[in-house]
Amino acid sequence: MRVSGEGLLLGVALDALFGDPKRWHPVAGFGKVASAAEKWVYGDSRWRGVVYAGVLVGGAGAVGVALERVAGRSVLVTAGCTWVVLGGTSLGREGLVMARLLEGGELEGARGRLSHLCARDPRGLDEAGLVRAVVESVAENTSDAAVAPLVWGAVAGIPGLLVYRAVNTLDAMVGYRSPRYERFGWAAARLDDALNWVPARATGALVALFSGRDSWRVLWRDGKKHPSPNAGRCEAAFAGALGVRLGGVNEYGGRVERRPEMGDGRAPEARDIRRAVGLSAAVTFAAAAIVWSLR
Repeated sequence: MRVSGEGLLLGVALDALFGDPKRWHPVAGFGKVASAAEKWVYGDSRWRGVVYAGVLVGGAGAVGVALERVAGRSVLVTAGCTWVVLGGTSLGREGLVMARLLEGGELEGARGRLSHLCARDPRGLDEAGLVRAVVESVAENTSDAAVAPLVWGAVAGIPGLLVYRAVNTLDAMVGYRSPRYERFGWAAARLDDALNWVPARATGALVALFSGRDSWRVLWRDGKKHPSPNAGRCEAAFAGALGVRLGGVNEYGGRVERRPEMGDGRAPEARDIRRAVGLSAAVTFAAAAIVWSLR
């Protein structure tokens, strides 16, 4: 299955110019459908979670196949689908909002805004904890929001774009460990791990290519320490590239995780958020250029 490389590149340009659509965002619509479906299907069972994820992801794939059959390799249709599944620009904008708040000493504002980037409990976080949360989120989501959609768009066309975003959205909704979703969200979380395996490592490699030997060294040494099979590759590469130390204690709704540290540098500071955002954008454009050149 082939997709228009020009369409993917134009979609990246649209995301860079406009960010996420302000109204009638298809991903938000999918999230509403998924929330409604959860009310009907939910049970403390892996099998119910398999059915839930299978039906929703299969539906997204069917829409993608239908669009591709109608539009073929249309540059505009591919661009539109690419635009709505990407989130790199919105990720960068949220990172810069957090940078401005933290640089201005507005800790309460930063705590209130953190949920736009991650599910970490912000209530007990000081400035250092907030900065680390933002840098880690920018690193991980460079793959989730930008590189992975491009990889799957290149591999499987419009269906690949829509299936990837459906899986990633479900993982964000039900894929985290909690008493409610430990079993029900298992299928969504494992699908997300599988679809992000290659993109996360590609993201880490691109970060290291831009940044040099320290990033390669930390990526190779520390990337596997993270409890996620994918997030650690991105975070370790960013830690080495920025010369900072990531990892540590995180709290998610009363659940505490103690993660190994990655990197040999100092603790990240507010100014490092801007550096992380810039690096994320560079990696996104590099990934887009590589995908375009391969089509």
